Amino acid sequence: MRQEEFKMERMGLVQIGEVIPITEGKLPTSYYYTLGKAYAMSANFPVGNRIKSKEGKVVDIKETPKGFFVTVEFDE
Repeated sequence: MRQEEFKMERMGLVQIGEVIPITEGKLPTSYYYTLGKAYAMSANFPVGNRIKSKEGKVVDIKETPKGFFVTVEFDE
């Protein structure tokens, strides 16, 4: 199992246990991922660290001074 963190702007967009599709975006030297219909965004990933799954399960949501973060688990 692989877990990655995504930044979400406000609470209530996803729930723990929900299976959500992800969309891959390409930059010149890296990739980024969007959860669902732009519920949350990932950091940039180098080419060798791409997420291969097309969906993931929300396992945690936390609030920090920097915003809300969603942890998603992937079958890889």
